[in-house]
Amino acid sequence: MGRWARCREEVEGGISQPRKYTLDLDLLKETGMTGCKPVDTPTEYNVKLSNVNNGVPVSKERYQRLVRKLIYLSHTRPNISYVVSVVSQLMQAPYEEHMTAVERNLQYLKGTPGKGLLFRKSNKRGIEAYLDSDWARSAVDRKSMSGYCTFFCGNLVTWRSKKQGVIARSSAEAEYRAMCLGICEEI
Repeated sequence: MGRWARCREEVEGGISQPRKYTLDLDLLKETGMTGCKPVDTPTEYNVKLSNVNNGVPVSKERYQRLVRKLIYLSHTRPNISYVVSVVSQLMQAPYEEHMTAVERNLQYLKGTPGKGLLFRKSNKRGIEAYLDSDWARSAVDRKSMSGYCTFFCGNLVTWRSKKQGVIARSSAEAEYRAMCLGICEEI
């Protein structure tokens, strides 16, 4: 059996790396969330997390361990990469609201264990890129977030979510900076 046929069989049969890692390798077991209720999105709408908080601190080691596992999983699950980038910025002083965001992400993963990257043969030719920015998203330093994804022959090949280096004065400036980042990737 060829490599691609074996890969297709594993994905269609439900034995994919993201699924196995999410369900079998202590990601949900470690948090005691194997019986949790799945959710439809990896984060709540319009939630802004900051490192300035008067909330209850949580175990730094446990938080960092969970976020490291999510970082590893985000290599095959680009749909969680934005949330993971946000919670990874808060690893030095995590609070309850930060852990709640991580747990929400785990609930999302429980509901979507078979999701991940799948490369298919396509008649579609060429490169497509999509990009966006979120003006002044960070509550800490007011910097904007840029993100892009690139498709080659209809398959997702690169993606990135990154905080912009400077504070944009307008949403238009944030969009231009995002376009620059995306175009540099295309070139």
